[in-house]
Amino acid sequence: MRVLALFAHPDDAEFLCGGTLAHLAARGARIGIATMTAGDCGSTSLPATRITRQRKGEARRAARLIGAAYTCLEEKDLAVFYDLRTLRKVMELVRKTRADLVLSHSPVDYMVDHETTSRLAQTACFGAMAPNFRTGAPRAARALAAVPWLYYAAPFGGRDILGVEISSRLFVDISDTFARKAEMLACHKSQRAFLREQQGIADPLEMQRQMAEGAGRAAGLPLAEGFRQHLGQGFPQNNRLAEWLPNLVRKAGR
Repeated sequence: MRVLALFAHPDDAEFLCGGTLAHLAARGARIGIATMTAGDCGSTSLPATRITRQRKGEARRAARLIGAAYTCLEEKDLAVFYDLRTLRKVMELVRKTRADLVLSHSPVDYMVDHETTSRLAQTACFGAMAPNFRTGAPRAARALAAVPWLYYAAPFGGRDILGVEISSRLFVDISDTFARKAEMLACHKSQRAFLREQQGIADPLEMQRQMAEGAGRAAGLPLAEGFRQHLGQGFPQNNRLAEWLPNLVRKAGR
């Protein structure tokens, strides 16, 4: 059981699916957390070289709390593009990790880095088993045997750029893993001041709890994380997340 959490920036995975990743890790899954960027624009006072070094260290520490490996694809904040060069990077990552299941951003989100990462994840999953797509990497990983399961985490704030609610279709009960999720986010100390200045978030840990409580109310659970499964043509149609986490996954409306 191999899981790849592919997100745009350090701390995105912790905010959006850290509790679910902790559940999967506890059940023996091999977890990889990857970010497109190292968060080079994540400070108003430190130069890019210093903040990226700090944020990578924070991301590695957070990943280690659940026995996960951290990878950065070394793109730049606000410049995550859907192009051949970047797609090759993401495709190689999906193949190299031998991902059975991928978690990523919502296709519609509050910022383009997130949306582009989501789109790259979709194409990389769909094409990971197509050997004629060459990544050009040295010692390139072989194509996968099948398309991975792909799930989109609920967007931060639960709304699109016009303020319209984006409803999750399934929820994972994270009541037992919320403390670990919060511990993972707490590793990202460099972001507290930046989130306060840039987005008016006074306390990221409190915001994380509010998000989990909101998802929980929608699912009839104390604390939850919301997802939507990619069910387009060619993708697996069974709910592997529910199969791997029995009694913890609840569909919307139940």
